Amino acid sequence: MNKTPQRIIVHFDLDSFFVSVEILNNPSLKGKPVFVGGSERGVVAACSYEARKFGIHSGMPSKKALQLCPQAIIVKGTREEYSKFSRWVTDIIAANAPLFEKASIDEFYLDLTGMDKFFKPLQWTVDLRKKIMDETQLPISFGMGSNKMIAKIATNEAKPNGYLQVPFGKEKEFLAPLTVNKIPGVGDQTYEVLKSMGIWTINHITLKTKEELEERLGKWGVDLWNKSFGIHNGEVTQYHEAKSISTENTFNENKTDLVFLMSELVRQSEKIAFELRQDGKVAGCIAVKIRYPDFETTSRQTTVPFTCADDEIIPVAKELFNKLYRKGQPIRLLGVRLSELTNEAVQANLFDDVERKTDLYKAIDDVKKRFGKLKLKRASSG
Repeated sequence: MNKTPQRIIVHFDLDSFFVSVEILNNPSLKGKPVFVGGSERGVVAACSYEARKFGIHSGMPSKKALQLCPQAIIVKGTREEYSKFSRWVTDIIAANAPLFEKASIDEFYLDLTGMDKFFKPLQWTVDLRKKIMDETQLPISFGMGSNKMIAKIATNEAKPNGYLQVPFGKEKEFLAPLTVNKIPGVGDQTYEVLKSMGIWTINHITLKTKEELEERLGKWGVDLWNKSFGIHNGEVTQYHEAKSISTENTFNENKTDLVFLMSELVRQSEKIAFELRQDGKVAGCIAVKIRYPDFETTSRQTTVPFTCADDEIIPVAKELFNKLYRKGQPIRLLGVRLSELTNEAVQANLFDDVERKTDLYKAIDDVKKRFGKLKLKRASSG
């Protein structure tokens, strides 16, 4: 009888990633209270451990952060650098891990299930962590456990710049003394409800019945009860760097009108950017494809800071087109492709304009979903 191998899941987290990158680019920031944000009118996207000692945390208004720590240094942030370092770490993990998922720009899950037949998973992970740190100079923490939730919580307990393994069978014991808001998904509102029920630690949840939690929290209460015992069934989804989304149009008649071609390029860019946002993804690479009447096909691509915004994709597509197009030649086919797709990788509050832009695109997409994709479009798309 074949026995199902015990799952071995690792969660990697690049510690204070945005701040760490800024410190690497400006070593004078090391050891100082630093937070990444747009301006005093923005919010804190990330902060150094020195800043956290003053009570500063991500999501806090920058103005309040400066009240708590007037000597704090605000860094606007450099998206290009974050994308570069994220790709660097991704490449190292991809070259070494049998199965991994890129959960965000600075967070990865590895599935080493069954690999214990060939090597010691903990030592292998320690060695991989060292390799990443040596090459990139970034601090990194990891947790190892029997599922994604345990691994993630273990990572958080191991910070800063450490690691922690939760042995199989010890999940409930590991979770018991932790406060309930250590469980991913337990926000401030749920935390207050749980405290009103006399639930402060994860162990307190195990002393309640499923029915009690369901009565107060609905289905989330049942899920929370299962998690308190260390039960979590989320799978590590293989990361495919080559995954892409694209659109192209073969014209009935060959086209030379640049106004028309640019309008078509904008329309295509809008179309796939909308689809990208509906999938909750961002892209790190943009490509333009041109086919001439003799069927000669050429394409050109470039990497970009992770994005799903029309106004960031369209200028790049236009630039690629201008570099690729043989002026005066008729075009039979035109296409745009987005690749290097991953989950929402850039924090929405990282820059002053991004949060407003996110809200704007959400409103635009809501209109498109309700009335059709073509009901709302840029004037330049014809």
